[in-house]
Amino acid sequence: MDNRTNEKASSLRWKILRGALLPRSSPPDPGNPIFTHVEFPRFNEQSQTIIKRISRRTVQGFNLIPSHVIDDARDSSKRDGSSARDARVCYTLPIPGAPQLFLTQRVDNRADLSDFEIGNRYNIDNTGLVCNWPSEDVLAHYCLSHADIFRSKKVIELGSGYGLGGFVIAAAMEASEVVISDGNPQVVDYTQRNIEANSGAFGDTVVKSMTLHWNQEDTSNVAGAFDIIIASDCTFFKDFHRDLARIVKHLLSKAGSAEAIFLSPKRGNSLDLFLEVAKENGLHFSVTENYDKEVWKRHEGFLNEDRDSWPSYEKGHSYPLLIRITL
Repeated sequence: MDNRTNEKASSLRWKILRGALLPRSSPPDPGNPIFTHVEFPRFNEQSQTIIKRISRRTVQGFNLIPSHVIDDARDSSKRDGSSARDARVCYTLPIPGAPQLFLTQRVDNRADLSDFEIGNRYNIDNTGLVCNWPSEDVLAHYCLSHADIFRSKKVIELGSGYGLGGFVIAAAMEASEVVISDGNPQVVDYTQRNIEANSGAFGDTVVKSMTLHWNQEDTSNVAGAFDIIIASDCTFFKDFHRDLARIVKHLLSKAGSAEAIFLSPKRGNSLDLFLEVAKENGLHFSVTENYDKEVWKRHEGFLNEDRDSWPSYEKGHSYPLLIRITL
């Protein structure tokens, strides 16, 4: 058995932090595998192996919505609005007759100081800029599998990141309106550019971007305006739980069968704590573990025969549960 699998993720993270804090002029220490790429490439390779084992980010994810990079802006700065950190990614929706979606998103593996400055200014996190997270892929797949739910409905995605779920609904489900929202103005800028770039894919569906902070007071223009709320992996940050529950209650239409559809991993006790807050706010909910045959099949594969494709996969942190919330 590989002894490395017995080393806790927390210990591995401390090794990375220790290596990052060591002076670059320090000589190699055989007991510490974390060194800079330029000075100690062999040790950096070991560092990258550790990162792959503990990172919650994954290149593959559930891979339910096939995608590939078609235009890497790192090789060209000619495209309007794109930075050297961006790429245009083609998403092929796995249903007959659906249009392809072309979303510009970041593809590098770092954050700039300006990202953190904006995060501090607006009291938001920057995770939506990193990648399309696995739960968003599952959310988009779930929506495709239940297209009738969204037909002729007004839908809003909360904490959208790059908003794959919202874009899939807009392109393939004949919703009357889709609003893709996030509290990070950088994310909203990407969303607006992607809406404009894919406008021909939405048919009669009205698609909008929106900067929405869950704790903002002036939201009277959207109060009770939506039949369906969607969100993926938005219950992780405990500090935002009360605001998230409040905004869900505020946005859902009081008429008909309005509901919020969340796809969220447990992430320790974070999801459970959010559900307690939701209950305190008078919201009702159900939690389903096995809600889709294909998602469950891939989940079991990541735990067993397909472990090498997602080395850091853990059920509690990686597998999203289905939460349906009503008033």
